[in-house]
Amino acid sequence: MSLLSEQPSFTLGVEEEYLLVDAETLELSVDPPDGFMPACQEQVTGQVVNELMRAQVETATKVCGSVAEVRRELTRQRREINAVAEQFGMRIIAASTHPSALWRDQKQTPSQRYVTLQEEMQATARRMLICGMHVHVGIEDKDLRVDLMNQFRYFLPHLLALSVSSPFWEGDDTGLNSFRLTIFSGLPRTGFPEEFSSWSDYQRHIDTLVRARVIEDASMIWWDVRPSARFPTLETRIFDLCTFAEDTVCLTAFCVCLIRMLWRLRISNSRWRSYNLLLLEENRWRSMRYGATDRLLDFGKGSMAPFGELVDELIAMVRQDAEYFDCMAEIEHARAILERGTSASLQLAAYRKAREAGASEQEALREVVRFLVDATVKGL
Repeated sequence: MSLLSEQPSFTLGVEEEYLLVDAETLELSVDPPDGFMPACQEQVTGQVVNELMRAQVETATKVCGSVAEVRRELTRQRREINAVAEQFGMRIIAASTHPSALWRDQKQTPSQRYVTLQEEMQATARRMLICGMHVHVGIEDKDLRVDLMNQFRYFLPHLLALSVSSPFWEGDDTGLNSFRLTIFSGLPRTGFPEEFSSWSDYQRHIDTLVRARVIEDASMIWWDVRPSARFPTLETRIFDLCTFAEDTVCLTAFCVCLIRMLWRLRISNSRWRSYNLLLLEENRWRSMRYGATDRLLDFGKGSMAPFGELVDELIAMVRQDAEYFDCMAEIEHARAILERGTSASLQLAAYRKAREAGASEQEALREVVRFLVDATVKGL
């Protein structure tokens, strides 16, 4: 049996970035107390670090051997970090944007990496008041990692649509379900990766940028999916931050199941069809714009398909893999997301309900934050 036909470990790890809000005003905590991060690092299980803005905090699970373990890690981390935030008069919210916060009011974390990033990227970096989540799937063989990345790109818009949580920006209803990606796309080396023929092909391009001193290393490649710069994993980064932890678990399950499905195709001498970036990016845009409420382009049929039908197809496609990983219920939770609504849909509903009840624009936006505070930890 060749190395590429040996099953990867398919270990899992998830990173989530939260926003800190004042418990009373529900505004962003622009300058959290100095004791907050040390308390987090002492009391929260797993890794906790600063993000670009001081009002952000990032957590990372340990390496997990199952989807069930990911759930335990995520729910514990959310509860623990929120408990620490409460000690300092704050709460956490799991959403990719705060409905009303202004990026110009924020304070940046004074680490050398972030200072350098801001000097290089200027206003595009200063606007980065956005949060996301990253899912790592362990794939030890480098060539296999690149090959699966090429094929996995097709499914990224479908996964994004289930995660959308950023309909508001600086007090405006943007009309998009994932406004976060319009901000993130201002940085270079974002969006879909190109297709690479092998690990050496990928590495050759990275080395060109490093030698030219354009980037320090591969960690400054911020594609929607990439070979991790630190771990032997394929890292999916397109997601908005899910407000409900159960949605994060669902999308983690989809990542590992879809990737295993593609690996199964490979060892049977088959593969997922490669599509041009023009088509892939059209579906990416539609997911940003409509989330799970409209249709995506079915490339094989050459027509638009209701998103619910596509979810049913995805569930059927990975059933064998979901059974292998014992995560069928987590995969089928995608239907519950459609029935309940994504975070973006629920935020918009909370805003409109408050407005219809006579609330001012600012009061209605606070109702959105109140919903996010409750759902982030209690809505499990």
